[in-house]
Amino acid sequence: MTSTDKQKQGKECTDECNSCSTADQCSDPKEKQNVKEQKIKLQLKKIKHKIAIISGKGGVGKSTVTANLAMAFAMQGSKVGVLDADIHGPCIPKMMGLKGQTLLGTPDGRFIPVMGRLGIKVASMDFLLKNDETPVIWRGPLKMRLIQQFLFDVAWDELDYLFIDLPPGTGDEPLTVAQSIPDMDGVVIVTMPSELSEAIVKKSVVFAKQVGIPVIGIIENMSGFVCPECGAKIDVFKAGGGKRIADDMVVPYLGSIPLDPKICNDSDGGLSFIAENKTSPASNIFNVIVKKIDQFLENVNS
Repeated sequence: MTSTDKQKQGKECTDECNSCSTADQCSDPKEKQNVKEQKIKLQLKKIKHKIAIISGKGGVGKSTVTANLAMAFAMQGSKVGVLDADIHGPCIPKMMGLKGQTLLGTPDGRFIPVMGRLGIKVASMDFLLKNDETPVIWRGPLKMRLIQQFLFDVAWDELDYLFIDLPPGTGDEPLTVAQSIPDMDGVVIVTMPSELSEAIVKKSVVFAKQVGIPVIGIIENMSGFVCPECGAKIDVFKAGGGKRIADDMVVPYLGSIPLDPKICNDSDGGLSFIAENKTSPASNIFNVIVKKIDQFLENVNS
């Protein structure tokens, strides 16, 4: 706080921004940043586990994995939130049957997350857009500011898990989340079996290690198709890319999710695949992945 600020307020700055009644009016940029960081810390203290879902490659089904993991944990009785950090292509609301909803404000200037099935709380850029055709033509600083607002201006309250669905790559959005959540539990990295995806997704593993975030594990999505008539498995996009990444980069492998037309149909219809198809092979694998994530978190916190 500057000396002018101190004189105007008639008191000396104690650097206790969190308890200062005039912190929002402070003109010192460093103190303003300090206030923001303390708000984020207070907000995140209420959330037990923070997990980001990332991938260096687009089109691997990252958002589908996020939506179904969130539902799987909610079905266990956990309090779950989903932050859709894909500013340019938000699709979590449609997948979770929340298309057309909007974020409402509170008297103290915060946002109320949209409530989905089993009480899952969701915040997304999609809730702020006029229609599906509205593009978000923003540079990095605006995207970074919105993600930070979603983190500390949304009334998440107490959660067991907050899943953060990030866009592909290792740019502004993943970096903003990594820097804003210093106590992130880890990242789940999604790939598909192809060699092209394998080469690009390795960058996400290196990114996580460089910014100091634990890698919970690799998920290989679209891992083969099992014929419903004869039971034969067809490796449409080859096989084994996810396991090779895990072995080469020395990180855990969580599992391989097979292709299932119902996953696409349910996502387009705003239904939860794992809730609607509890006995399918893909749902069984999702449940195994959930157990592995739980085990990872238990080992870290033990």
